[in-house]
Amino acid sequence: MKLSDFDFDLPEDLIATRPASPRSSARLLVADVGQITDAHVFDLTEWLRPGDRLVLNDTKVLPARLSGKRHRDSAQGPVSAAIEVTLLDPKASGTWTALLKPLKKIKIGESIIFTDQFSAVLEDVIEGQGVLRFNLTGSDFDGALSEAGAMPLPPYIAAKRKADAQDKTDYQTVWARHAGAVAAPTASLHFDDTLLSKLTSKGVEFTHVTLHVGAGTFLPVKVEDVTTHKMHAEWGHVSEQAAAEINETKAAGGRVIPVGTTALRLIESAARSGRIQAWDGETDIFIYPGFEFHVTDALMTNFHLPKSTLLMLVSALMGKGQMDEIYAHAVNSRYRFFSYGDASLLFPS
Repeated sequence: MKLSDFDFDLPEDLIATRPASPRSSARLLVADVGQITDAHVFDLTEWLRPGDRLVLNDTKVLPARLSGKRHRDSAQGPVSAAIEVTLLDPKASGTWTALLKPLKKIKIGESIIFTDQFSAVLEDVIEGQGVLRFNLTGSDFDGALSEAGAMPLPPYIAAKRKADAQDKTDYQTVWARHAGAVAAPTASLHFDDTLLSKLTSKGVEFTHVTLHVGAGTFLPVKVEDVTTHKMHAEWGHVSEQAAAEINETKAAGGRVIPVGTTALRLIESAARSGRIQAWDGETDIFIYPGFEFHVTDALMTNFHLPKSTLLMLVSALMGKGQMDEIYAHAVNSRYRFFSYGDASLLFPS
């Protein structure tokens, strides 16, 4: 498998910069038994059966993008300059790793001021990432970040427009619970309370798991032999209850359908023994054609970037040939792509 095998031509104007409104009005491409049907997300009840179980990632996206001023004293007096910070991971030491722009201009020990009450000091630089210690912790930190931070929109949206107040609602799922992600589980953004009620009335069941999506999800694949690509690690949690619910659904003949590739990667990480179990820790699972799925019966997901690991994942589930047909149909039918785009519901043969 070569990286070039997962390339395709995507017109720039198909990259969505705002979501559909209401959420469930987004278009839905359904691929089932080799057939492709054009529908909408609010039609999900037509494709799901009583006893099916949707697996939902309940991570909560942090407003992790901060604009500040770096400060230091020099021989010429105080020096101040603008700097952009994107938080990545909290560490047990109380620090955060972060992307800093421009990194080369800031020195260890310098302060970054975000507001009169909110600041950080650069303690270290490791592999191109800054290590920041903030002046606030706990709920004080959460409140200050909520006030000063912006949603960390994906690069392909951020290149077109800046994040605004609307993104704090749009780029968060309605069931977000556990803060820690710096990217949204985007297939889940299509659900609203009305759709959840319709699905419940249909007899569809829900299980919540947590995978804190990291900025590494946007890293490009740089090797031509995709099997040598090293995935970034992300922290996830599958509770005893979640594992039991999924196993009960499988035993009863229901279908387990993760909503989004993040939920899929997590439950498959927890099921490498062949049966899903409670799980807690970091996963760097890389799913590409040839992967053996132990839990997933179908997948709801958005449309992914050319040459991306997520396109490789859906190709593993559906087969490379069928995914080529699905994406050709999506482009020709002008589906909207990526994080704020439309969705697909994929049933492997």
